[in-house]
Amino acid sequence: MNRAVKTGIILTFGFLTGVTLTLTQGVMAEKTESKTHISLPLAQLQNFTNIFAKIKADYVEKVDDKTLLTHAIRGMLSGLDPHSSYLDPEQYQELRIGTTGQFGGLGIQVGMEDGFVKVISPIDDTPAFRAGMQSGDLIIRLDDKPVKGMTLDEAVKLMRGEPGSDINLTVVRAGKDKPFNVTITRAIIKVKSVKNRMLEPDFGYVRISSFQSKTGSQLLDALNKLSKENKKPLKGLILDLRNNPGGVLHAAAEVSDLFLQKGKIVYTEGRIDNSYMEFNAKPGDFLNGAPLIVLINGGSASASEIVAGALQDHKRGIVVGTKSFGKGSVQTIQELPSGGAVKMTTARYFTPSGRSIQAQGIEPDIKLERVKITQLEDNAIGSIKEADLSGHLANPKEDQEADDRDDNNSKSSDKDDSKPLSSTDYQLYEALNLLKGLSIFSQK
Repeated sequence: MNRAVKTGIILTFGFLTGVTLTLTQGVMAEKTESKTHISLPLAQLQNFTNIFAKIKADYVEKVDDKTLLTHAIRGMLSGLDPHSSYLDPEQYQELRIGTTGQFGGLGIQVGMEDGFVKVISPIDDTPAFRAGMQSGDLIIRLDDKPVKGMTLDEAVKLMRGEPGSDINLTVVRAGKDKPFNVTITRAIIKVKSVKNRMLEPDFGYVRISSFQSKTGSQLLDALNKLSKENKKPLKGLILDLRNNPGGVLHAAAEVSDLFLQKGKIVYTEGRIDNSYMEFNAKPGDFLNGAPLIVLINGGSASASEIVAGALQDHKRGIVVGTKSFGKGSVQTIQELPSGGAVKMTTARYFTPSGRSIQAQGIEPDIKLERVKITQLEDNAIGSIKEADLSGHLANPKEDQEADDRDDNNSKSSDKDDSKPLSSTDYQLYEALNLLKGLSIFSQK
């Protein structure tokens, strides 16, 4: 794999709650500061010190300086966009553990909106997944504690705990008259990011649930297993990225490279030189040009959108499903001397053709909703997108249409990969039919 043109930062995409992160050594801000003289806003700083002094003197309870300054830092970052935040040493360590694919908790990707926790998607084969949590669920209470007023970090900390212990979530779901309770038993979450099986002779299926550091090599192993099981090269493959919230950038590039012979995969741009990175494919298509279908939905975000966008731009795969989440921003983790870290949006990523999907998403080549029997429920639930998050970054390439929302149900539709394919997974069923047709056409 032709790695980034400029290295030094490992980038990740995704959402907090035992998801993904990356590390950097805190040099970006220093390099920026050395190049540009930063003038201090003295009037605003005076206002800050006045408020700080008033809280110290008049607040109903005594507050120590460290607590006040920590709150100030958190507010400064969280006010930028939904994905920037301050991590104390404990949170930073938890996030680092998340990149290994093993962590304690419930197994859901979440975001904060209007003061409440919203579920982006459950992770396959986790307690939250088995408890029936769905994309779009609004969590309003954790045990006996109201979520309103908490930061996302605080809510995540409460959801994590000793494996085997229970937590009661009070959930609001569109389409239901009243809130309901879901009790989930915490567990060590071991995310198997790649699953595979044969759908029919000659036609394989691979699901990637998240992008971890070893996802590229795991996918290659899965493809080799499918070919061995089929006893000859595959005639077609379905790559399922539905409800995949993202992950490590280089893993997305490695996955794309397995199907591309050459060309750009993704690049990132920001305000500083170190934010520019470019990934390119090297020769070698595992499928040797055999048809490829990529399944996406409203729960497919960031790294998933990189893969779908790259394969779509190169016309290497047909993207099927519903519009993706639309997270086209890059976060870097800058470690601090205190042991904590700053997670800050530093760049946007672009598909090979120069598209930014920030707050726009990837539009499928073939739009395919879920089974009609659940259509009314899908429209009622409505999935959250990057564009729905308050304070999201604007798309630099085109105007944001506020009412251009893809209301679809992003519940996981492939709950048990070991089950035989049936029409209950309408999107997968139709994707297979399309794949077989493409295979026949490509052989003519």
